[in-house]
Amino acid sequence: MTADVLEERYGFAVEVVEPVHMGTDTINRRVLTADGLRLFVKEYRSVAEVDAARAAFDMSEYCRAARLPVPRVRPDADGDLVTIAEGSAWAVIDEVPGHVATSAMNVDLAEHIGVVMGRMHRVLAAYPLPKRVQQSRWRTGSVADALAQCDVVMARALRQGRDRLGQLRADLAHRREDLHGHVDRQRKLLPKTLVDQALHADMSRTNLIVLADAVTGVIDFRCARGMPAWELGRAAFDPRTVATTSDWASCALAMVDAYHSENPSLPLVDVRASARVALLYMLFSFYGATTAEYGLPQEAEVDLKRHWSERQTTIRRLLRHLDELDDMFSGVGAGGGGS
Repeated sequence: MTADVLEERYGFAVEVVEPVHMGTDTINRRVLTADGLRLFVKEYRSVAEVDAARAAFDMSEYCRAARLPVPRVRPDADGDLVTIAEGSAWAVIDEVPGHVATSAMNVDLAEHIGVVMGRMHRVLAAYPLPKRVQQSRWRTGSVADALAQCDVVMARALRQGRDRLGQLRADLAHRREDLHGHVDRQRKLLPKTLVDQALHADMSRTNLIVLADAVTGVIDFRCARGMPAWELGRAAFDPRTVATTSDWASCALAMVDAYHSENPSLPLVDVRASARVALLYMLFSFYGATTAEYGLPQEAEVDLKRHWSERQTTIRRLLRHLDELDDMFSGVGAGGGGS
């Protein structure tokens, strides 16, 4: 079916189709054409997602036109970035050299991510505000609701027969303590206002193609309105890095410093708040605590469970080191940066 769609809607003769076992919203395949093109094909599970997909690819092409490392989205025979065929929505994207980063960052990669994100945020500051709004429970959500969510998660885990239930109980007990003990204070330390603009809105390590400690492709735009401080903090304090390496604070500082150099118009108070924003965001997120509801392949399910565990470790480390991070980040933008 993939070969038929690519021939009829894009004019490509297909030689090889290889399934890619990743993604929850799309069925993904790698394709090699008779002309030697390497393409990444996304088939959306629901045509209801067409408008959101078109908005995301419009933003993607806007960033590519600004010479950011974003792979080209191929238009179909009618010039559309998302095509309808065989009862599904499809998108075809050029494959770029490199791989999705599954290991912890080092300082060089963190710095280059900061460069790319800073440029992207600077470019997207002029982009029309998207209809989709990135949730900000970390800023305004009810602590009582988050505490109730702990009980919902545990009940769901029991129904699903999740393994290591004792560890999950301990994780959720820590989460309750942290929600009670830290949210109000940390929110009071945030700036009263944070810049709001168009964002990629999912610029995490799983949506970055890297090669030799450099970003070669930014993929899977969500295209949402949100706060740059949130997207920066989410990347700088990537749980895979914070939970597994002793160099995590140096990586975070390198990313934030490079980001500010590329996007100096974002107020320094927003940049310096990114660690606190990252902490609050993780406290209000329960993604990965249970996994069966996503219907993931086994490898992806294992990775999501690991992500939950790494987030728990990251929360503990950030809480222990927030004062040190405040001191480190105070040098960003002051007399040549924080390094």
